[in-house]
Amino acid sequence: LNNKHLFEGKTVLDVGCGSGILSMFCAQAGAAHVYGIDCSSIIDQAQKIVTCNGFGDKITLIKGKVEEVELPVDKVDIIISEWMGYFLLYESMLDTVIYARDKWLAPGGLMFPDKAVMYLCAIEDAQVKHDRIDFWDNVYGFDMTALKEIALTEPVVDVVDANHVLSDSQPILNVDILTCTKEDLAFTSPFRLRAQRNDYVHGFVAYFECAFTQLHKPIGFSTAPFAKYTHWKQTIFYTRQTLTICEGEEISGTISCKPNPNNNRDLDICMDVLFDGQHSKMDTKLEFRLR
Repeated sequence: LNNKHLFEGKTVLDVGCGSGILSMFCAQAGAAHVYGIDCSSIIDQAQKIVTCNGFGDKITLIKGKVEEVELPVDKVDIIISEWMGYFLLYESMLDTVIYARDKWLAPGGLMFPDKAVMYLCAIEDAQVKHDRIDFWDNVYGFDMTALKEIALTEPVVDVVDANHVLSDSQPILNVDILTCTKEDLAFTSPFRLRAQRNDYVHGFVAYFECAFTQLHKPIGFSTAPFAKYTHWKQTIFYTRQTLTICEGEEISGTISCKPNPNNNRDLDICMDVLFDGQHSKMDTKLEFRLR
């Protein structure tokens, strides 16, 4: 609403409109017309919400998949979408947003958000790891380590205490939504994390930031452990081995991510980790599946 001059008289597309809240903000900001698309049944309630708030003539809601529907216009001036998922890409709608951009966005059109960056850092998390992972070593006297192995391959989505972060953060993925392709969403990135204190490493944490750089005054938000809580939380990757790390020592490696070949909604994430410290060493491959 502080950027009405960008929306006044413009045609807007809301990809994955859900309850219609973003569509109504656009109409309130002066958009000539807003088209909202969603394939879920929430759009039926969204239609009632839009109508009872007086935007029935300004907002057209379309039920269906973006890839299968048609708009009554050839081009739109602005595309908005809350497409982000856990780990930025898990069950995200970014490939759908890319499809909509290539089909409907007019030359010079705007996208909100238009930038996203994902980061990786190292954490100390002994107590939580014990409760979640080591718990399976002895469950009421029974050895259930077979389930422990499964638990170690599944990233945990939860809130991380900022005080548990012990390294700097390194960007592992930069996405320009105006120019990226679907193929860019499968990535491999190097990282080098420097310890900021003497501590123990129990895993790695990924989080992301999104930016709206095409606004008159650019803004953004972060899902970092040291930022305000969001429903995306953070994504934790626990290691089998605990590292003893000293301030200034570095953990290096690569992280790769691609859709699972059997279910492209799941993500296969692989980390090659190398550490040669004063008190411990690691040279291993960690494989995870986010599902």
